[in-house]
Amino acid sequence: MNWQGKTVGYAITGSHCTFAEVMPQIGRFVDGGAKVVPIISNSVLTTDTRFGKSEDWRKQLKDITGNDIISSIVEAEPLGPSKLLDVLVIAPCTGTTTSKLANAVTDSPVLMAAKAQLRNGRPLVIAVSTNDGLGFNLANIAKLIVAKNVYFVPFGQDNPAGKPNSLVANMELVPETCYAALEGKQLQPLIIERFHG
Repeated sequence: MNWQGKTVGYAITGSHCTFAEVMPQIGRFVDGGAKVVPIISNSVLTTDTRFGKSEDWRKQLKDITGNDIISSIVEAEPLGPSKLLDVLVIAPCTGTTTSKLANAVTDSPVLMAAKAQLRNGRPLVIAVSTNDGLGFNLANIAKLIVAKNVYFVPFGQDNPAGKPNSLVANMELVPETCYAALEGKQLQPLIIERFHG
């Protein structure tokens, strides 16, 4: 895909177990010629987990994109007036972020960036990663699926037996979904099989 001349906002929220899966996708945007603006939630900024240290993930994100990370609401707010981003993707997007976005809560850099993007009538792409996707959060996903200028990376149940409410996007489809979103199209099929065996 040719991303020359495009600016992609890449926002990451606290589904720490998927970070290793999304980092190569960020590289694909860069390799395609895009300018990638990294944005992180408070959880990504401050939380060390068994999947890695916050500092290490932030360093990797800056090394891949070559750009400073937006990590505060104050830093994210100018994205609206500047109309900087051609497309904004939140990958991974936690259940908490999905819920807040669907209910117009703006209390993190990622949510401020999303609000700015929608204010500008530009595409917002969501890659869900939540243990509650088929639980209470299903109502929030449904609200966002029918929202104007909101697109979803195809998703499915990742562990129907062990975690029947869990939904996770296929992160390998992030660039393809963003490319389709720039043309006003939802990448299909939206609901896919994620569980094998």
